[in-house]
Amino acid sequence: MMANEHDAAYDDRKPYYVSVQAGSILEDPTAAAYELAITANEEELNRLQELLEEYSSMDEKQVMDYWTNPFIGAGVDNDRLLNEGTDGLIVDIYRLLYELGTDETKHHVATMGLFREGSLQ
Repeated sequence: MMANEHDAAYDDRKPYYVSVQAGSILEDPTAAAYELAITANEEELNRLQELLEEYSSMDEKQVMDYWTNPFIGAGVDNDRLLNEGTDGLIVDIYRLLYELGTDETKHHVATMGLFREGSLQ
């Protein structure tokens, strides 16, 4: 692929509708509830999908660990590390959503309190 072909593919952005809570990325805004609108190319979309899948996997592991061993899990360092991991993933997800987001999405993410003022510019 020539450089200008890659640039054209990179700039081939489409609108998508994202629900972080549901872990979904939709092409049709009427298909299901969504929270944020973005425009992304295939590479960016894949990166976001990977982050959402990783977050979902970590979240499911926390739930399973709690329900299979609720008394031991509360004080274990692994739980703390897992929580820090999911918190870091949420920050990564919302940072990417900010980068790809519409003006409304950027405003929403900027006012969520996840980032220091000025750190998203």
